[in-house]
This record gives sequence, C-alpha cells and structure tokens, in this order.
Amino acid sequence: MHDVTMGSLFALTTERQAQLDVAVRRLAKGECRITSTAFFDEAEVQILRDLALAQKFRTAQTEIKHKSRSVFQDFAVCFPAPRVGAFDAVANLLEIGLSRAGAGLAPSPFEGPICLEDFAIQHYPAGSRGIGIHRDGLRYRQIVVIITLEGESRLFSCDDREGTNKQPIDDQPGRIVLLSAAGFAGREGEDARPLHGVDQVTGGRLSIGFRCAPTPPLPTA
Repeated sequence: MHDVTMGSLFALTTERQAQLDVAVRRLAKGECRITSTAFFDEAEVQILRDLALAQKFRTAQTEIKHKSRSVFQDFAVCFPAPRVGAFDAVANLLEIGLSRAGAGLAPSPFEGPICLEDFAIQHYPAGSRGIGIHRDGLRYRQIVVIITLEGESRLFSCDDREGTNKQPIDDQPGRIVLLSAAGFAGREGEDARPLHGVDQVTGGRLSIGFRCAPTPPLPTA
C-alpha cells in the first residue's frame, strides 16, 4: 500500500467502508459474481477523469485469442497505467477498505492481502463495438475493480459466450463495480469469474480497472 495524501478527497469514510462491507458480503454469497455500489462524488470523478485523459494511450489489440475462443476489443488502452496522484489514492483506499470488509466476514473471502498493482485505463470512442464477452484471466486473483468515469455504454454480465440473459450492471460514474476473481470465497476456475462485456457504446466510455497483481511463479528446485 502507498501513502498518498489528498486532503478530504478519496477518504475512506465510515459510509464508504459500510458500502464496501455490504458489497463484499453480497459478492461472497451464492451465485453472485459481480456487483456495484455508489462510492465517489462528482468532484472526485472529475479529478480521475482529467488524470485519465492526460495519459498516453495506444490502440488495443483488436482480437485476443485463447484456445478456440476469440474476444474482440475496440478501444484505446493505457497499460500499465501509472499508479500516481489520485489513482494511487483510490487504489490505497480500496486496498484498505476491501481488506477491512473481508476481515469483517468469517471466514474472509480473501486468500491474502489486497494489492491492486495491475492498473489499466480504457478509452472507447463513441460507436465502438466495445469488448466481447470474456472472463478475466486466471492469473488475476481475488477481486477486480472497474470504475467508469465518463460516457454512455452498457457493462453487462451473461450466462454464456453467446450472450444469453444479458444483465446490465450499473456502472455510472461515481459507482464502483466489483467482480469475483479466482481465489475469492474459495472459488476457482471458471466458477470464480463472471462472463461479462461492454456494448452499446453510444457516448464513448472511459474506465479504469484495478486487479491484484499476478503472483510470481515459485522458483523450481
């Protein structure tokens, strides 16, 4: 965790801790694999938006293939994005708040410390196809956090890769979205990770995503 001072901005208030407590508890129950909660105020969203737009972007690989599957990508990306300023304040807030939320449950759904060192920014133009239905990689553990800062689009979960039963996720600016990842609440493999995607990008989309850094492989004897 990093020590970042932002005054009263991005503070882990009692209200925000309670919101994280409820969201983590909900995510750990039953079939829930993705949830969202109100979190940031308008001034904080503006600061994050301005900082995100000031970064350098490159066009994302148009298609990701794995085994017999392929996922289209229609956006620009900044990765690895710098964990500086307001970005660092948010990551620090979430690391502490999520850890406390987990510690309040018995057993904790987290298998270890929350370290959100994997950080990306995605910028979709208006009319973009979005990103195809996918699961986040197995190398990412515990939890994924998505924060939308601007635009009009649809983040959705679904039952299969054909898009059956698409369910929109409320990710309006000011909210955070939490996704179950491998190792959360004892879940592993595909069961841990929700199928999701982005479409209907009518007004563009600017979002940031935090993931726990992949654990380095253990040295062989």
